[in-house]
Amino acid sequence: MSEPTTTLNEDLIYEALRECYDPEIPVNIVDLGLVYNLEIDQDHVNVTMTLTAIGCPVAGEVMAEVEERVSAVPGVKSCHVELTFDPPWTPNRMSEDAKWELGLA
Repeated sequence: MSEPTTTLNEDLIYEALRECYDPEIPVNIVDLGLVYNLEIDQDHVNVTMTLTAIGCPVAGEVMAEVEERVSAVPGVKSCHVELTFDPPWTPNRMSEDAKWELGLA
């Protein structure tokens, strides 16, 4: 008996996540390195992410947008977003594109 194949495409999930932006830094959450883990379980997606600041007053809004964007990907029935601050985010997690866009490269 073979393992069931995942019908969801991880690239499409990351593409949707790239539409979500940090409210203080004009770069998407993927390139900022805020997405720590992405798990696809058939038609359910779990996203573990962080924010650039622990006391971010719009944390709930960012998490809601992530859930909304991921849930809009064809084939996704549900999405759960977990917020973590372990390990803490640092600018070292940013992609080279994000560093370049912010003038840090």
